[in-house]
Amino acid sequence: MTTRRALLAGAGVLAAPVPLRAQAVWPADKPVEIIVPFPAGGGVDVMTRLVMPLVAAQIPGFRPVVVNRTGAAGQIGLEATFNSPADGYVLGATTIPAHNAIPLERQVRYRAMDFTFLCNIVEDANCFYVRADSPFRSLQDVVNAAKARPGQITYGTTGIGSDDHLFMLAFEAAAGLQPLVHVPFAGAAPLIPQLLGGNMDLAAINVNDAIQLKREGKLRILAQAAARRQPEAGDVPTFRELGFDVIAGASRGIVAPPGMPAPVVARLEAAFRNAINDEGFRREAERQFMPLRPLIGSDYKAFAQQVDDNLKRLWQVRPWRG
Repeated sequence: MTTRRALLAGAGVLAAPVPLRAQAVWPADKPVEIIVPFPAGGGVDVMTRLVMPLVAAQIPGFRPVVVNRTGAAGQIGLEATFNSPADGYVLGATTIPAHNAIPLERQVRYRAMDFTFLCNIVEDANCFYVRADSPFRSLQDVVNAAKARPGQITYGTTGIGSDDHLFMLAFEAAAGLQPLVHVPFAGAAPLIPQLLGGNMDLAAINVNDAIQLKREGKLRILAQAAARRQPEAGDVPTFRELGFDVIAGASRGIVAPPGMPAPVVARLEAAFRNAINDEGFRREAERQFMPLRPLIGSDYKAFAQQVDDNLKRLWQVRPWRG
């Protein structure tokens, strides 16, 4: 997608922050693997490739190499991060709430709250995308069709237990609907062409997953699940405005294996803090439709814990397996 290519190219033109003074230096002959648990070109991948050069510019010898380890809606990559040595040479991108939801529905080789939480960077609201020629012109159209044709309306998400899927469960409950037909994909990148091809009725994804296609008139957003309208989609009403008390989104950030030494954590937190406060980064994030919500270290973990607690309560009343 043109937007994705432009974003990756744009990362190189940002002004590099002044390197931090520090006691330890990452050896220049050993790269740092940054594991992205989703396909290249998706929101998590793009965020990671944009921010990591700015982090690296502040730590002498820090050479990040982004590696996509996909599968099982993010589980494979999260397991790889969690089970790596906690020496600063493996970090991982993640997205909440999927990070916390996966262990509730199946057995995994990681514990959601035992990661080292470094920095949340982006928070992007969920929404409903449809093709420009879709008969669904409003959110109420979806509700009416789902009630008139139960079990026939199809929607795509980025996976079972993803933020998109959990958002749809919340909407179904708020609207009093029987479950719609769920079609999960391994990320937004493979989903969007299927939506454009008319192979599903709507997509439950994030606002900025397909914002360029909205601007080109190929897709439309029916409603966004933000607390207030995101600037990138200021013409789109929120679910609350339309009478549905639904707020949901994806919070994307960087974690590390459990038990990372405090000096290494402090060095990385400082580098991420400076990177996301860099004026060039913020301009580029705005240009590329990346809504920022910076949370560093303990603040990031406290946020993740709140989500974890909420999901466990949801699981007790509305499990989302399969």
